[in-house]
Amino acid sequence: MEKLAGGLVSIEVPIPNNPLRYTLSYLIPGDHGLVVVDPGWDSDIGWNALVEGLAEAGATPADVTGVVLTHVHPDHHGLTARLREASGAWIAMHPAERASMLRDRETPPSHALGDWMRGLRVPDAEVDDLLGTFGAAVDSHFAPMADATVLLDDGDFVPLPGRRLQAIWTPGHTPGHLCLLEPDAQVLLTGDHVLPRISPNIGLSLTGGDPLTDYLASLEKVAAYDACEALPGHEHRFRGIAARAAALDAHHRDRCDEIVDVVDRLDRPTIWELAASLTWSRPWEKIGPMKVGAIAETAAHVELLVKAGRLTWDRSGTRLLSPAVAGLPGH
Repeated sequence: MEKLAGGLVSIEVPIPNNPLRYTLSYLIPGDHGLVVVDPGWDSDIGWNALVEGLAEAGATPADVTGVVLTHVHPDHHGLTARLREASGAWIAMHPAERASMLRDRETPPSHALGDWMRGLRVPDAEVDDLLGTFGAAVDSHFAPMADATVLLDDGDFVPLPGRRLQAIWTPGHTPGHLCLLEPDAQVLLTGDHVLPRISPNIGLSLTGGDPLTDYLASLEKVAAYDACEALPGHEHRFRGIAARAAALDAHHRDRCDEIVDVVDRLDRPTIWELAASLTWSRPWEKIGPMKVGAIAETAAHVELLVKAGRLTWDRSGTRLLSPAVAGLPGH
């Protein structure tokens, strides 16, 4: 537990058996009760850490009047239902986040994930291997989680008397991702939108969209809050939001250039073949289950590049060409 500016408190809530190690959950006190931002992963060890952090801050779960989600990934939203049961707290998220969460309930996540990978021409053996590695876990981790009772749109204030806490809509990592501005304390809770060292996964979801275009626009949006200290969902707090946003923007634009070069070099690659030929933090054959994230991220970059006219699909709609190969004007 760490005490922060403006009376805020951060708590490290463990994520068992995960290299991220923990989610940073934040306590924000008001005149009566407090709000918890991103309670963390649903596990007994995580619950105990959250309760102990509350106790060190002089509170109990019963003092929690509301829960705000930056987004609904299980390492952020997992403990929300348990906290609601202990406190009766309201639950707030962006409308687009709620819509995506409800839409994901229509098909078991492992089935939807398999269909999505096959649609991107991932070989059947690879799909079976990836689903065999964590297919059942996907269904349990993304089991129906607590629904929203409060919706926060861009610019809305969190209903916490005695505190100004404003929702800043930053789609990209997820459709309804929120950052939270506390102007009196001069802090911006950035969730997974801007992290101090890690480049958040910006992947094409099972329902499509153009998440990378959204993300780049959201980076420009939060750069305006450079005077604030960033309180992220992982790693550690930091200053220099504008510089970090610029570095993440440059990373993705460099990645786009690399993808165009690789498509030029390969002969009409599929998304799967393209992803396997890109540079990653470790050799492709050692990425393991994170290949799913790599495929999604590759597809998101391709979506942006196709819309920009820097790549195009062949007639089958499954293989990529550069405009020059396709006989189209260059960009």
